[in-house]
Amino acid sequence: MKIRYAVLFLLFVSLAAVAQTSTWNIDPNHTAAHFTVRHMGLSNVTGTFDKVSGTAQMDEKDFTKSSVDAVIDVASVDTRVQMRDNDLRSDHFFDVAKYPTMEFKSKRIEKAGDGYKMIGDLTMHGVTREVTLNMDEPSSIMTDSHGNMHRGFSASGTINRKDWGMSFNSTVPGGEAVVSDTVKIQIDAELLQKKS
Repeated sequence: MKIRYAVLFLLFVSLAAVAQTSTWNIDPNHTAAHFTVRHMGLSNVTGTFDKVSGTAQMDEKDFTKSSVDAVIDVASVDTRVQMRDNDLRSDHFFDVAKYPTMEFKSKRIEKAGDGYKMIGDLTMHGVTREVTLNMDEPSSIMTDSHGNMHRGFSASGTINRKDWGMSFNSTVPGGEAVVSDTVKIQIDAELLQKKS
């Protein structure tokens, strides 16, 4: 009898834990992945990947138990200059023909001051490496006129593109690299849970 009660108790605890977690879809219409590099050491050049998809498992009681999986369509890169975008899609950089997507899978989320740190694996250009992103506190939930729920979050970090095998570069007189190795990234995501 005690064993039966113990099993029922564990089942109840497990179901309660599951109930705290909800699945949200990344809303591609209101989500973008931005990046910034230095050009010849003089100015910042920014770009955006316009097509981002994926899901988030949100723990409503403890955000550190949440997780995010995102996929970026690399061909959607946009720096507002067609020639530059084509070069980024070529085998000089992203090699879209061979590696059409970039993926991020979180492994853990840690509280850090007023926000969080999200640690996960970034797969890009055929290479997977761990990265750490600084995250704001996720927004509160908003409900639209159709009964769909929305919430948002932002994350940012810095990576070295050479760590993912993208080492192509050229220099200007004086030896300054045309494109910096250091890349700042910024993710602005809106999550959507449609009314059932």
